Amino acid sequence: MKEKVFRYIEENSMITKGDRVLVALSGGPDSVCLLSILEELKEDLNIEILAAHLNHCIRGEEADNDEEYSRLLCEKLNIRFYSQRVKVEDMASELGISSEMAGRKARYDFFDDIKKKENINKIALAHNANDQAETILMRLMRGTGMDGLEGIKPIRDGKYIRPILCLTRPEIEKYCNLKKLDPKIDKTNLEPIYARNKVRLELIPYIQKNFNEDIINTLNRFSSITSRDNSYMDEMTEKAFEKYVLLSKERAVIGKECFKEHSAIVTRVIRKAIENIVNSLNNFQQIHILDIIDLQKTNGGKYINLPMNIVAENAYGDIILRLKNDDTIDYSPLKIALKNFEEKQLQKGIFMGKIFNYNIFIRLIMKNKSINIKGNDYTRYFEFPVDSDIVIRQREQGDKFVPYGMKGNKKLKDLFMDMKISKEKRDKTPIVLFDNVITWIVGYRTSNNFKIDKDTKQILEIKAEWEDTTYDE
Repeated sequence: MKEKVFRYIEENSMITKGDRVLVALSGGPDSVCLLSILEELKEDLNIEILAAHLNHCIRGEEADNDEEYSRLLCEKLNIRFYSQRVKVEDMASELGISSEMAGRKARYDFFDDIKKKENINKIALAHNANDQAETILMRLMRGTGMDGLEGIKPIRDGKYIRPILCLTRPEIEKYCNLKKLDPKIDKTNLEPIYARNKVRLELIPYIQKNFNEDIINTLNRFSSITSRDNSYMDEMTEKAFEKYVLLSKERAVIGKECFKEHSAIVTRVIRKAIENIVNSLNNFQQIHILDIIDLQKTNGGKYINLPMNIVAENAYGDIILRLKNDDTIDYSPLKIALKNFEEKQLQKGIFMGKIFNYNIFIRLIMKNKSINIKGNDYTRYFEFPVDSDIVIRQREQGDKFVPYGMKGNKKLKDLFMDMKISKEKRDKTPIVLFDNVITWIVGYRTSNNFKIDKDTKQILEIKAEWEDTTYDE
């Protein structure tokens, strides 16, 4: 078994020479086997071993005995030992989560604290082949996808390693007996009170007896095959993601061409885009991914609400995924009366304020031959409306506009649709008005009003600068 674990560590590149490895030690057979085998291999692996035990304070004296056993074992093996006591049930009540979830949080917080203090490189967890089989069966029953069918991964986040994932529970028990380690047994693991316990104590024995006595190894081989295939799919997904997805702060835009790819790639690209926005896929199920795909087939402008405060919008075939929370955006209109300022102030330039994360500046320019008034989408020039009030606001229902070069009015809504501007973007596009007349749709079109001609002597420059330079439409 020692050689088997060594090969498994090597095959999965779990450990680098010189690593400091912290073993999560419960005192049970799995973790005791893990600690002992790593201790046997420490010279071959050139590593330093430490151990950590968390007492959940649930099983009273039994839990205290597990802690004392773990301490004495580490003392015998000359391994540095850390322990901590957490009243997990109280923690669960305070956080409003299950005792199982609270225990997991307490353990990982404890391990991470030690990792920081002691410059730990890897944290070794004692999951085994039976745990793997149980996990796959549970995920199958919940309706997981291919990622879930990989089961427990040998390495997670580059720091959590599972060196005995290759050993079955009988192998572990045999090792502990041969080494006379006498590990502690948590009696709750022998009671079918949790879903996992029922799978372990009832479902797997039933399958072994009636269908496949080697079901543990069968499911582990299945996990290995799935992992290999997933690796290839991940490569294809990464290429598609780079080709079709634009990322910016708290949003992702999936180009319409992506949805012509195979559905297996499309669903993965969507999941990856969501994960880039909220760093998690918690609460996202296949039905949500399919809702996004169905949304892409609809007319532009429609949107759906998703878990984790995400909104998906169809922007003329492209899908925009963004956070719904717009607390950082100021929708308040800006208003300035030009007559309240002296000409010298206006020539120097004035900061009007901020709207939709745009900083708005105005400046008075005296017309001469050297002035370039061509401008760009975010800087425009107008005949100076000396007595006018300038207002910059969000679009409003019924807004009409006379586009440059046209004579009649056009509804702003129709103009936005003609230019294929998404609904979300329409709501965050500043509208500039001189005396309640729309003069400029920032980033797009100016009107026939206040245009510069040969008789213009004073010119007003208006500049809209996006505050976040990472923003990319």
